[in-house]
Amino acid sequence: MSRIDAKFAELTAAGKKAFVAYVMAGDPDFDTSMEVVCGLPGAGVDIIELGLPFTDPMADGETIQLAGQRALAAGMTLERTLEMAREFRKGDDTTPIVLMGYYNPIYNRGVDTFLTDAKAAGIDGLIVVDLPPEEDDELCIPAQAQGLNFIRLATPTTDNKRLPKVLQNTSGFVYYVSITGITGAAAAEAADVAPEVARIKSQTDLPVIVGFGIRTPESSKAIAGVADGAVVGSAIVAKLGSGESPADVLAFVKSLADGAHAA
Repeated sequence: MSRIDAKFAELTAAGKKAFVAYVMAGDPDFDTSMEVVCGLPGAGVDIIELGLPFTDPMADGETIQLAGQRALAAGMTLERTLEMAREFRKGDDTTPIVLMGYYNPIYNRGVDTFLTDAKAAGIDGLIVVDLPPEEDDELCIPAQAQGLNFIRLATPTTDNKRLPKVLQNTSGFVYYVSITGITGAAAAEAADVAPEVARIKSQTDLPVIVGFGIRTPESSKAIAGVADGAVVGSAIVAKLGSGESPADVLAFVKSLADGAHAA
């Protein structure tokens, strides 16, 4: 059982929904980012999504694009991102870490080398937004062979014909993108999300976690109430981008986590 599977089993037994937090590795610098990441479990985060900085993040809005630019300017690399995971694992061996990003840095490192290093660093799952199911032989299947979950995105435009293909070889959880467009572009509405989550759950036993457009404890609670959990990224990243202290960022994260856990 992976750390992700174990976390969802634990949450289900407790009758709780999951709260997932996204932060960009190395934003605004390694030490600040490390402090925030290490503080996330204490703020109620069940699963950490660790963003891999990349120069051309096509699925991300301005907030996360700028976070990636800050991280890259501060010297963040794929190796340093894995170093961050290794450092985190020294104090926490249970909180799942999902590496979220794009294929180019992984391809440049070499798939086999990357998967070996990621597993050794304590990464539990991958979200690689620019690799569709048609390319599963490229990374998805080798990742699963290494014991890493490969988490796929479903969107409002993933129709019933496409959905089985998206769910094929997906593990850990399904990430439902609540809006059409890029991160941080619009607000998620529980009334719109609920039937889509039900549609996905009719075709898979995997948990369905909803992200994009969740910015407040109230929306975190509302979305978690119609899914298996909620993901917040841009709203957290924006706090870091505006120069708020790690303590203030983590207090905000706790408010979001409390919202999801109250669902």
